Amino acid sequence: MKNIALLVMMLCASLASFSQEQHQDPRPKVGLVLSGGGAKGFAHIGVLKVLEEAGIKIDYIGGTSMGAVVGGLYASGYNATQIDSIFSCTDFDELLKDYIPRSSKNFFGKRNDELYALQLPFNKFRIGIPTALSKGMYNYNLLARLTDNVRHIRNFAELPIPFVCVATDIETGQEVILKNGYLAQAMQASSAFPSLFSPVELDGRLLIDGGVTNNYPIEEVRKMGADIIIGVDVQDDLKDRKSLKDATRILVQISNLQMIEKMKQKVKSTDIYIKPDIADFSVISFDEGRDIIKRGEEATFAVYEKIKSLADAQHPYKRPDIRHGNDSISVFKITTNKLDNYTRAYIIGKLNFKPDSKISYANLRNGINALSATENFSAIGYSLEKNGDRDDLKLQLTENETRTYLKFGLHYDGLFKSGILINFTNKKTFLKNDVLSADLILGDNLRYNFDYYIDNGFYWSFGLKLKYNHFNRNSLIDFHDGQLLELLHINSLNISFSDFTNQAYLQTIFAQKFLIGAGIEYKALKIRSETLGNTAPTFEKSDYTSAFGYLKYDSYDNKYFPSRGWYFCGDFQSYLYSTDYTDAFEPFSIAKGNFGIAQTLFPRTTVRVETEGGFAIGERSIDFFNFILGGYGFNELDNIRPFYGYDFLSLTADSYIKTAFTLDYEFFKKHHFNVTANYANLGDKLFQDTEWITKPRYTGYAVGYGLETIIGPIEVKYSWSPELAKGFTWFSVGFWF
Repeated sequence: MKNIALLVMMLCASLASFSQEQHQDPRPKVGLVLSGGGAKGFAHIGVLKVLEEAGIKIDYIGGTSMGAVVGGLYASGYNATQIDSIFSCTDFDELLKDYIPRSSKNFFGKRNDELYALQLPFNKFRIGIPTALSKGMYNYNLLARLTDNVRHIRNFAELPIPFVCVATDIETGQEVILKNGYLAQAMQASSAFPSLFSPVELDGRLLIDGGVTNNYPIEEVRKMGADIIIGVDVQDDLKDRKSLKDATRILVQISNLQMIEKMKQKVKSTDIYIKPDIADFSVISFDEGRDIIKRGEEATFAVYEKIKSLADAQHPYKRPDIRHGNDSISVFKITTNKLDNYTRAYIIGKLNFKPDSKISYANLRNGINALSATENFSAIGYSLEKNGDRDDLKLQLTENETRTYLKFGLHYDGLFKSGILINFTNKKTFLKNDVLSADLILGDNLRYNFDYYIDNGFYWSFGLKLKYNHFNRNSLIDFHDGQLLELLHINSLNISFSDFTNQAYLQTIFAQKFLIGAGIEYKALKIRSETLGNTAPTFEKSDYTSAFGYLKYDSYDNKYFPSRGWYFCGDFQSYLYSTDYTDAFEPFSIAKGNFGIAQTLFPRTTVRVETEGGFAIGERSIDFFNFILGGYGFNELDNIRPFYGYDFLSLTADSYIKTAFTLDYEFFKKHHFNVTANYANLGDKLFQDTEWITKPRYTGYAVGYGLETIIGPIEVKYSWSPELAKGFTWFSVGFWF
């Protein structure tokens, strides 16, 4: 019996030992450390490709800066090939500039971008400079979309691969280890390179690039449980004076002064150390990403045998493709931190979607972009918090302490001539959500604009406009059906045109896309001609009161050289009263509208079709409000409209219809060659019969060159019409105002 019992005990012990061996994992835990280095971090992608080829399973990842971005994406589930595709499709010029598509901006934001060439903060009579080139919202929106599959995970140890990254507290200089939170926000904070990206506020701390304090978080990956460390070092070595030719390289050198010494010790603790040969590249060499990735592959193949020994020879690991769910989010609640200067209605209105609605990530991106475009928030953070089977959008907004700006612009055209624009903008002048803007235009013709607007988002908003415009030019029309020209036996008349307009209006967003509004207007119009000498130089000096309404939509991606999108504006104005200087006033109305669509047919080749028209309603309208066609390159005033083939102020009538076709070829970045054909019919009471749909009475053509610059488009066009004996060359410089 004793022998049997002993045999049973030995058998049980043997089975237990065998069971332990069966469950024992002989493979060491592999940790991957990815350093920061800006664009040099593309090399990490090449390293990951070779690791996957070798069948290596990564158990833990730690990264800093670009290493945090690549590492965070890998930890969330992407494989190396997918990350390569992501980076290949990313426009890093737009990322660095924090590009906000024009279609994401409201009409006020569009106007701001297409009017002013330079904007400076102005506080306590001192001109400031921005804290960074970019607020990083483009980057944040991108990372939030890419990490959608793990958006509800708040402990990074629960990611498909446990992850950690490093940032720096700019106020204390301490390193901050990020193990919890919203993954996209942690990645953004770790990669907030000073001067390029604004600091990120997270849990009450102001964070910047982790490379300042710890560019190679090997200790943290060891603490996570890694047995073997594979480290990838893409940071710069110290450069000599010949290489320190720009601000970015100098900032990197300053950051590296301490890190180089620390790195010597960390290399000794790295089991497999990979340092790609990327000294020829800089931290902003994003356009050379393909070559940098290749250098990462080459450096990893140099230690391929060491790496291969870590793989399971029988069952090499293969990283699967990540599978994304639907590109939509069901937003239940929208919450924000307490704001002093802006209401909840304002925030919801800018987002352009409401709580308890289903939206796409494009809707979310556009809404966040619209908030950013207001320039009312120095930092915008958000996360998607799980709420049953839906998400709550939690916004963390930091109000911009700067509420006053000085803005400048420059323009020249053939109608208003030269002008220098000086703008003063102040926010929260009297009420929450308000903006006060004053333009003074100095040059050949003194002009000014004053705007005061209270933006209530989806609710009705209120605004005031005061505008004074003036120009002096020889004109082929005399506002008297040619009678003055015929009487004086002259071909043109020198016109001095002054318009002082005051408007009060209400407007709101209709169907989340269209701007709809209505208001009242007081206008003082004065028209003189020195050609008439002392006989009757003033032939209009009346005040007019009217009511108006409008409907607008604009999704053009560029006002001057659109490649996609469409535009619509419908306007109706009823003139009810006049001081009647000419004794000819009777109440009348004017209806007008224009529509345009742009579509890219081939790479860099766009076709644009635009049509517009208008007509007067009433027994008799006032000639001074007739539609006037001719010229190009000026900001539209009243019913004065451009028309190729004819000089400024050449054609006039109380009704018109016009269509233009433009083919634009961007033969080099921001350099455009275009050809345009436009056709029009004009006439008094044009639409009372079918004559307006007959063959166009007026035709014109143009060829031109345009260059997009920081001050706006610089254009030269040659225009001609088969109806005229001569052509015209027009120059236009800067944004139109």
